[in-house]
Amino acid sequence: MAVQPALSFVRGSQAPIVAQLREFVRFPSVGAQPKHNADVARCAEWLAKHLRGLGMPRVRVMPTERHPIVRADWLKAPGRPTILIYGHYDVQPADPIDKWTTPPFGGEVRGENLFGRGACDDKGQMFAHVKAIEALLRTRRALPVNVKCLFEGEEESGSTSLLPFLKRHRDELAADVAALSDSPMATLDRPAITYAMRGSLSLTLTVRGPSRDLHSGLFGGAIHNPLQALSEIVASMHRSGRVAIEGFYDDVRDWGANERAFMARHGPSDAAILEQAGAECGWGEAGYSLYERTTIRPALTINGISGGYNGAGGKAVIPTVANAKVSFRLVPDQDPRKIEQLFQRHLRKVTPPTVRVAVKTEFMARPALIDRRHPVFRAAAFACRRGFGKPAAFLRCGGTIPVISMLKQQLGVPVVLLGFGRPDARIHSPDERLHLPTFFKSVSTCIYFLTAAARMNAMQADRAREFAT
Repeated sequence: MAVQPALSFVRGSQAPIVAQLREFVRFPSVGAQPKHNADVARCAEWLAKHLRGLGMPRVRVMPTERHPIVRADWLKAPGRPTILIYGHYDVQPADPIDKWTTPPFGGEVRGENLFGRGACDDKGQMFAHVKAIEALLRTRRALPVNVKCLFEGEEESGSTSLLPFLKRHRDELAADVAALSDSPMATLDRPAITYAMRGSLSLTLTVRGPSRDLHSGLFGGAIHNPLQALSEIVASMHRSGRVAIEGFYDDVRDWGANERAFMARHGPSDAAILEQAGAECGWGEAGYSLYERTTIRPALTINGISGGYNGAGGKAVIPTVANAKVSFRLVPDQDPRKIEQLFQRHLRKVTPPTVRVAVKTEFMARPALIDRRHPVFRAAAFACRRGFGKPAAFLRCGGTIPVISMLKQQLGVPVVLLGFGRPDARIHSPDERLHLPTFFKSVSTCIYFLTAAARMNAMQADRAREFAT
């Protein structure tokens, strides 16, 4: 199927497309905050209406225990592959509001950037697929493949409703492959195809001491301060850049020289990672590059510590309780439940008898590893080269997208991640932005991808013949 009419349609429709995207970004669809439940629901309805308007014949807003899932299908290409396109329309909280130079839900355009929470993560990246579908339907009245869309409203808060939804609708969601864009580019102008992501385990650690806050002058030196005990426990979790929990590395896969050389060719340098982080020097496990430390090696991060007095001036107090937010990033073949048990065992060893400790598991997701030899990666690589004018980098990512392992386990489909988020997009930070020229290259890439994916069956046959000979 020729793509030039679709590409021309996009070039001639940039102004209305940007207007639609601005409208989409203006919904404060913060799925994690109950005060925005109505905004999330309105955003889902807007998205469904938009999908109907561009020509998707079957669109539904499907309720879950929390936020609705938007489903849309175009299934008029018998004998062609079926692509399941995933995205999420919920966004991170905008805090701290005072750090934004534009209103977080204003959808303002300044220069070449559209500013707003979710502009890049994930409304803009998801919208690239939506606009590719529209361009093909407007110009060809048909898609080159069958398409099923699955857009959820809980990704930023753990996708808690998605797994039961996938189980209930497994047959309805059957596909040959899944595609999503919710990942970073390799550089400012080079897209990335991600083939591995780390899993996650998030915990809240609570340390309790005396039954009430105490005067530190009267009791200091006699009663163990929960903040001090917590600090000692946290300090026991690392040694020489490695996680010091017994058994933590038992299931970590050892990657050989070939894979590490491939990563070195495609991945960022230490200097690039330090520049992106705004840091002067790295830290972590010896014997690995910074890119390797964030992808093929696991990590434990202390995300926050709270307790005691934090107001102006001083207060002579021993607090009754202290908390820490702890998160693990896990690699194949680590199991989050096993790591949770190892962490609990470690706490029993290091917690002093002067305090009591409790752990609440907030979230867990398994790591994901995708066979980059699958034909869908050939289609994706072709599309990136045509859409951006340069080859995509094949990357591992240190982050976690729960849906990848869910789709693999429940639907048995490989997932291709087309990364359109520029390194300067400031996702999860104030002044999140979407670079509009990059967005339109992303739309073109998605048009090429859907077209190239129509040949996946032939690619699969070619690969089988290669192995046979």
